[in-house]
Amino acid sequence: MFNGCQTKPRLSVFCSTRQLYAMLVDDHNKKTLFYASTLQSSVREDPPCTTIEAAQRVGEALVQACTDLQICEISSYDRNGFARGERIQAFEAPISRYGLLAR
Repeated sequence: MFNGCQTKPRLSVFCSTRQLYAMLVDDHNKKTLFYASTLQSSVREDPPCTTIEAAQRVGEALVQACTDLQICEISSYDRNGFARGERIQAFEAPISRYGLLAR
């Protein structure tokens, strides 16, 4: 059912009532290649920001991880049924510019 691999991982996002969590998953090797959330102090505290700004920073961190891991494409984007609220839109902005999401 899941189809992520090391060069073309699955992007999974979970949005709680206040936070956003994102990860790149290599389903084939059962590994998480990248993980970040709006709760991480490295995302939130330098400089201090809102949850929406932190969601955008998570997207920017994902783009950096993709660059470092030489990932140019994802196999699928799983929003886990969440609507495109403000946090998800802020998260998607940098990864859309990078070209991971179809417009």
